[in-house]
Amino acid sequence: MKKRFLILGLALATSVSFAQKKEIKKAERAIKSGKYTEALSNLNDAESTITNVDTGMQAQFYALRGEALAGSAGGNFNKLKDAAEAFERAIALDANISKSYSDVLHNLRSALINAAVSDQNNEQYAKAAEKLTLSYKVSQDPSDLFFAAGNQVNAKNYDEALTLYQKLLDLGYTGETKEYVATHKETGEVVPFESENMRNIHVKSGEYIKPQVRTTASRKGEILKNMTLIYIQEGKTDEAKELMASARKENPNDVNLMRAEADMSYNMGDMRRYNELMNQIVATDPDNPEIHFNLGVASAELGEAEKAEKYYKKALELRPDYKGALINLAVLKLSKERDLVEQMNSLGTTRADNLRYDELKKQLEGIYREAIPYLENARNIDQKNVEITRTLMNIYGQLGEEAKQKELKARLDALEKN
Repeated sequence: MKKRFLILGLALATSVSFAQKKEIKKAERAIKSGKYTEALSNLNDAESTITNVDTGMQAQFYALRGEALAGSAGGNFNKLKDAAEAFERAIALDANISKSYSDVLHNLRSALINAAVSDQNNEQYAKAAEKLTLSYKVSQDPSDLFFAAGNQVNAKNYDEALTLYQKLLDLGYTGETKEYVATHKETGEVVPFESENMRNIHVKSGEYIKPQVRTTASRKGEILKNMTLIYIQEGKTDEAKELMASARKENPNDVNLMRAEADMSYNMGDMRRYNELMNQIVATDPDNPEIHFNLGVASAELGEAEKAEKYYKKALELRPDYKGALINLAVLKLSKERDLVEQMNSLGTTRADNLRYDELKKQLEGIYREAIPYLENARNIDQKNVEITRTLMNIYGQLGEEAKQKELKARLDALEKN
């Protein structure tokens, strides 16, 4: 009797397995014919006993469910979500399943990312983050988590953002990737291509030269910067400092981490540490105008006007159309205006006071004339900038240059109407 029961049990298991295979095969055929609702019905019939079969068949079951849901989803987020979760379960059971369903997974990821981009554009950041987190379940590409975390920051869901950033650190994610580039023969522009093969085809055509492989910048510094900013936002300065100290100890020469610590110091109001770090950074990349500009900002905030001017001028030397540097140089010059005006307004009507007034007026006019070239250059770069136009109009008015004042007044009126 024991043997009969054993045989009966085995026969039952075989019967169940056969039934599952039958429903799965029917679902496969339905999917190939684009009959996704029918496929889901077949899979629903098999679901109640799916745990009784081997993991390979279970993985196939969930992958087919994911494919049927994705195929019938259209713009239905709930179906896309269910599809992603079905594939996540399938991949957990059999990692190799992703190879067999690579095209389906690619299309599902694209649908989720496109939906996330639409949410982003509509400033629905939490929804975008949810879709990008789901996309990671499908793709296992940490860059999806990186962008999901950024959206959580924009949504001010700081705890969720920290969780995602920490996961990225745990995964060892840096965002560095190989990029296949070549130089356009006529324009000299360095262009990245989607693959080494595509780059080689363009080089062979003769349109491009100098094929190279370069590595994109690491995102680790940005991750740590954002984490420390969140800690600072929440008043957790000790956690911010501890995180940055640990990262810097691990990679003391990483420029991206230097920048992250500099940003942290800036946001904590530690301008001297910020300045110190920026000087270290400029030594690693002396021809970067952004670094010199940022050093100028830090020096100005520390009250070191001469240093700030030097850094802004260096930024302009490296990039003559650097609007920010032009404006900030003008601001530096005009920063002396208030003191002179206050002195002039405090004077009486004696002969000595009148002489002093004329002396101060000359100094004030000198300041205005020093600021004008920077403002004019900035206006040439950005002719729609209302504040630059207004400031120049007021300066020419103070200098008694009525023609230029009227010209700028007309332009300002036109800008404000638009």
